[in-house]
Amino acid sequence: MPPSKMVRAMAIAVAVAAGAGAAQLGVGYGLGIFSWLPTVHGVDDAAWLASLAWTVWISSLSVVLGTLIADRVGMPTVGMSSLAKLLWRGVLALAAGLGGLIVVALTAVPSRVAQRADTFAPHLIVGGYAIAGVLFGLFIALTAVSSRPIAYNIILTSGWMWLLATVATADALAGGGQLRVAQLGVWQVTSNGPWFHSIYLPGAALAAGSAIAIGVCAAWVAASRGAGRIGVALSGAAGPAVVATAYLLAAPVLVNVRPEQLSAHLVAPYAVLAGLVGSVCVALLPRFRGAEHHEPAGGGTAQPEMAGDPV
Repeated sequence: MPPSKMVRAMAIAVAVAAGAGAAQLGVGYGLGIFSWLPTVHGVDDAAWLASLAWTVWISSLSVVLGTLIADRVGMPTVGMSSLAKLLWRGVLALAAGLGGLIVVALTAVPSRVAQRADTFAPHLIVGGYAIAGVLFGLFIALTAVSSRPIAYNIILTSGWMWLLATVATADALAGGGQLRVAQLGVWQVTSNGPWFHSIYLPGAALAAGSAIAIGVCAAWVAASRGAGRIGVALSGAAGPAVVATAYLLAAPVLVNVRPEQLSAHLVAPYAVLAGLVGSVCVALLPRFRGAEHHEPAGGGTAQPEMAGDPV
C-alpha cells in the first residue's frame, strides 16, 4: 500500500468530514436551529434539548460522510484481504473523526453566550455532546462503509432532516412568527395538536411515514444493485437509529421535558421500527430473492457502486 496514497486518502477523510461539519453548521446557524443564537426567540428547555440533538447528529454525520467519500475515492482496496480492508476503513474512520472535531469548536464557542440555570459552562456541555457525536459517528461510519444499503439510507435520511428543518423554519417565518429552534426530524405542523397522550400525532405520522419511504427507496436501490438481503432488510433502521440515538443522548432521562420535545423523543424509536418495516418489505419481494452476489475479492471501492460489501 503506497504511503503517499494512504496519506492522500486520510487527508480526504479529514477534509471531507471537516467540510461537512462546517457546511451543516453554516446551514444550521442560518436556519436558527440552535438555541444559543441571539436571534432565536422562545428559547426554553425544549429548544436546548433540540439543539443538543442537532449537535450530535451533525458531528456523527460528518464522520460518516468523511469515511464514505474517502473510502470511495481515496485509494482502491483491490487485492486487500477482508481483515486488511476492515483495518484500513477503521483508519479512514479515525481520520474522519479527527476532521469531525471541527464541530466541537464551531458549537462550543458560540454556545458560551447561552444562559442556563443548571450550569455555568454551557459550552462545555455542548462540546461534550459534539465529541459524543463524533465517537458515535465512528461506529456508524464503519457500519455504513461496509454496507451499501445502510450507507444509502443514512444519506437519504440526512437529506430529509435538512429539508424538513428548512421547510419548518420557512413555515414559521411565513406565518409571521419569530425564528424558533427546529426539532431534529420533527415539524410541528399545528400549534394545538391533535395529541394522543404525550405524542403529537401529525409529527408522529410524518416521522413514521418518512422513515418507511426512505427505508423503501434506499433498500430498493441497494437491492437493485445486488446488495445482500440481510443488509437490505436491516438498512431501513439505520438513519432513524442515528436520529433516535441523538435524542437519547440529548435527554437520557425524560424528566421535566416540555410536551413538544417529549413527543419527539418518544416517536424516534418508533420511526426506527417504521424504517425497518419498509426495508424488510423490499427484501421480501420475489424479484430480489437470490439476487445478492458475493463481492469480488478486490473490494468495494473499485466498483461503480458505493463502497461496501453486499451485506
